[in-house]
Amino acid sequence: MNIARVDLNLLVYLDVLLRERNVTRAAEQLGITQPALSNGLRRLRKLFGDPLLVRTNEGMTPTERALELRPQICDALYSLEKAIQPKTPFDPLTSHKVFRIMASDYAESTLIPLILPPLRRQAPHITLDILTPSDVSFQDVEQGRVDMAINRFDSLPQSFHHTSLWQDGFSCVLSKRHPIVDVFTLENYLAAQHIWASKTGMGVGVGVNPEDVQQLGWVDETLSKLGHKRTISVYTRHYQVAMLLSGQNDLIATLPSKLANLQRDNPALAVLPPPFDIPAIQLSMAWSSLLHNNSGHQWLRQLIKSVIPRLSSH
Repeated sequence: MNIARVDLNLLVYLDVLLRERNVTRAAEQLGITQPALSNGLRRLRKLFGDPLLVRTNEGMTPTERALELRPQICDALYSLEKAIQPKTPFDPLTSHKVFRIMASDYAESTLIPLILPPLRRQAPHITLDILTPSDVSFQDVEQGRVDMAINRFDSLPQSFHHTSLWQDGFSCVLSKRHPIVDVFTLENYLAAQHIWASKTGMGVGVGVNPEDVQQLGWVDETLSKLGHKRTISVYTRHYQVAMLLSGQNDLIATLPSKLANLQRDNPALAVLPPPFDIPAIQLSMAWSSLLHNNSGHQWLRQLIKSVIPRLSSH
């Protein structure tokens, strides 16, 4: 099909329809009448030879073809919009921009303290708004309402850009008065009480099922493969809380090492290697294709990546 014969407004209609999944809301956002958008949807279906959006009990549901098209449509529209906009270079020294970053408290505790000094020097008026994984959905990032997400992800939408920031092992944090601190064997580890901490992915979490080993994550999956299971007394989604509770004389927190090492100088706590091997985890940064070529966003991504070697050396 010749692109010259395609009404490019239809691609804008499809982008908004796939985002809103509601003809009335999409028409309001586009500033056109509902009949006009319904006519546009008919033309889109003819153009792509597919229903694109099907009415179900949950509302308008995209077809597989529509989901395949969406990242391509987003990229094409962003490229067109970028092409017709005047180029305005980003100046960190004068910018008053607010960058919204979703980060687990693992990422927040380890990374943000390293970002702040160069940020304050290079961009004294910029503000960081740090959101928790439960505050944010993938849709918030995809639509650019949140600049980036920094966390451990089991999976990411295909349309996202992402990069690995670092890999991390695990360490155990426990009170120096814990009965097994000087004899930290696997047998004693298994006989002790433990704190579980994790917040992978995004969105509102659900309760943990202690019997679902795969849901519990790396530490417990590894133990299960070895034929063992630890006794967990406390489940938390906050790593800092886990470290605080590890000051109890009978509890052990097994945490990512870069976070655990923040307690190296704490006279009340010991930081020890686990008495078994746990596969490394990966922390990633993800962002929307809508912001990929934004000069301010590019600057912040580069700033974040520039401090990673300092964290690795720690």
